[in-house]
Amino acid sequence: MADYRVQLDLFTGPLDLLLYLVRRNEVDIAQLPIAKITGQFLQFLDVLEFLDLDLVGDFVVMASSLIEIKSRQVLPRAEEEEEVPAEISLADDSCSELIQQLLEYKKYKDAAIALEHQASVWQERYPRLSDDRPTSAKDHGADPIKEVELWDLVSALSRVLQKKHVEETSSIRYDDTPIATYIERIGARVRESGRVSFTEFFEGSNLRSKIIGIFLAVLELLRHHGFRAEQTSEFADIVVLPPLTETAANAAVA
Repeated sequence: MADYRVQLDLFTGPLDLLLYLVRRNEVDIAQLPIAKITGQFLQFLDVLEFLDLDLVGDFVVMASSLIEIKSRQVLPRAEEEEEVPAEISLADDSCSELIQQLLEYKKYKDAAIALEHQASVWQERYPRLSDDRPTSAKDHGADPIKEVELWDLVSALSRVLQKKHVEETSSIRYDDTPIATYIERIGARVRESGRVSFTEFFEGSNLRSKIIGIFLAVLELLRHHGFRAEQTSEFADIVVLPPLTETAANAAVA
């Protein structure tokens, strides 16, 4: 059977998911709505466990922490008591610590993005000669997904799974199609159609291994092969498009 394990570093970590949820909900990190964020975090955790249970240890720990903070925050406060219950105080401290970690993570991530942008600007102004280019291969695993974030794709997969009755792989029936085959098929389909919605790739596919293979192939095309993904609005269907260079070439021929 094909190996469909997902590299954990592809998903960065639980703080990256929390930051994504904060941006999506358009809330202030300092006013983190624990109850709302916890529910959404658990939905993403379900998808990560679907992809590979062995890779989500850090996410499970974060989910447990969020649930614990949420539980302590909703404990009834005795109005007649002047002192704040120890459980409530502990919850406030835990939430403050989480908010501080999130703020620190955001600071470093923003700095990394700014440095990456500046490096791109310098590269355009001062292109390297062929002799100056590094001989080592580029780490494609560090490439960001442009236009549509990785977590947007995970969210879209979650909506796909909610509409399906997924069959688990068994010794009798399983899909052993190599990822390279999925990449070739999906890439050819997008090039031929010009644009294909993310959900269309999963039509007629209820086998768990096949769904994972398709999802990983889409990620591969977006990260390493220049394909693009666009989303018109929050929770709208994501559309996958061919590389800009191929689009321009086809337009020129036409």
